[in-house]
Amino acid sequence: MRMAAVISLVVAILACSVVHAVEPPRLSPATTAAAAGMTNIRALVPDIDEVIHYASADNFTGAVVDGYEAPACYLRTAAAQALARVEATLRKQGYRLRLWDCYRPARAVAAFVRWAGDLSDVRTKAAHYPNLGKDQLLGEYIAPVSGHSRGATVDLTLMHCEGTRCTPLDMGTDFDFFDPLAHTEDPRITAAQQANRQRLLKAMAAEGFVNYAQEWWHYSLPSAAPTDLIYDVPVR
Repeated sequence: MRMAAVISLVVAILACSVVHAVEPPRLSPATTAAAAGMTNIRALVPDIDEVIHYASADNFTGAVVDGYEAPACYLRTAAAQALARVEATLRKQGYRLRLWDCYRPARAVAAFVRWAGDLSDVRTKAAHYPNLGKDQLLGEYIAPVSGHSRGATVDLTLMHCEGTRCTPLDMGTDFDFFDPLAHTEDPRITAAQQANRQRLLKAMAAEGFVNYAQEWWHYSLPSAAPTDLIYDVPVR
């Protein structure tokens, strides 16, 4: 049932792509992380800080998201290795990463689309989209295909550490805040918040990660995954 639903989603994307002349991604037949060429980041950095929101109800949908059976971060192996190098460099400078999301199954993206289409459910509006109507989220903020499903994209923030005590930096918005204020270079944030965003950007860019300008927390490593392939392996 779930795989059939994901296939239906990809077929729908194909229909849309004909209109927009965009080639849709293929759905990988892989059924395990290993078959998808993915590595759990904790295999490389056992004590990396993770708060995987979609594995709990603490996210914009207000419920555990389909496909997240455990609060874990998987990435294509090259992306996981690059992220481990970012973490190692930051630790030398007194900082650490906090991971919010990594690889995202295609079924989870389909769940986001269903949620966005249910205009009656506005339980999380105050926290995640206070300045927008829910009918404005699908498209610009919630897409039918996510780069996360390729396995080389991560959502994260930066923490400053004193010894073993680490505190997240003020980035101007929380994670998954659907608003232009979350744009990486939005001019309305303070100088300190902009400096924090730039520190994260510089650290990630040093290992080849590219920021999505509309979300300060969103980074991808294009070389680590094929652009025409998405996965639906559950996060376990």
